[in-house]
Amino acid sequence: MAIAAESQAGEKPSSEVSAASDKQRRWNLSDFDIGKPLGRGKFGHVYLAREKKSNHIVALKVLFKTQLKQSQVEHQLRREVEIQSHLRHPNILRLYGYFYDQTRVYLILEYAAKGELYKELQKCKFFSEKRAATYISSLARALIYCHAKHVIHRDIKPENLLIGAQGELKIADFGWSVHTFNRRRTMCGTLDYLPPEMVESVEHDASVDIWSLGVLCYEFLYGVPPFEAKEHSDTYRRIIKVDLKFPSKPIVSSSAKDLISQVKLLLVAV
Repeated sequence: MAIAAESQAGEKPSSEVSAASDKQRRWNLSDFDIGKPLGRGKFGHVYLAREKKSNHIVALKVLFKTQLKQSQVEHQLRREVEIQSHLRHPNILRLYGYFYDQTRVYLILEYAAKGELYKELQKCKFFSEKRAATYISSLARALIYCHAKHVIHRDIKPENLLIGAQGELKIADFGWSVHTFNRRRTMCGTLDYLPPEMVESVEHDASVDIWSLGVLCYEFLYGVPPFEAKEHSDTYRRIIKVDLKFPSKPIVSSSAKDLISQVKLLLVAV
């Protein structure tokens, strides 16, 4: 499966990954030493890898073409590669390049040494306000950058956030992202993080990412998404009504609650 009309190699991963000056270099699996598995997804696996020429450590995402085709997401992958490969921000995971063979597509990604933020949140149950503020601030800066480039992520959630070696947050997985100047109607993403306009299938824009920012802030501080319910229908209802409630525990400052409420009020007013 050709992801783009350029060359089989895609974008060269940069001087960090290889000092090769040949811009037409075609990457293949023999260029990498494959290490331990880092994660498993719906369409494949992610492995720790070392690019042999530079010794640079990367994450190699291996996707199976048959599964991509069966789920009819080839266009999503093309869009993901196109968008993520052009983003340069310290809080956005780099996509250095890609290559493919007869059965698989390989994405060469920045390695986030401390793994998924979701697992860290599960371990801690909830974060301190200081730690939550650091993550939200980093995420906000990254989203401002994306929106300035007319990119909407549309699936901001803990599972799509990684932590780098220095503890810095990295937005990953741009599978639902779009590059657009116009409002959209597609319902996508994960239910707990969807804004009312997306749930109701009306037009939406970059504000969907800001809504997710408020949802994440709540989840970081309380350990659960704000509109979570036993049944999906109840979650839909709570989102549409913006049924926001603050539990008595853990104890969260009034200023943090106010920040979350202000995000809600800002977007409801739009």
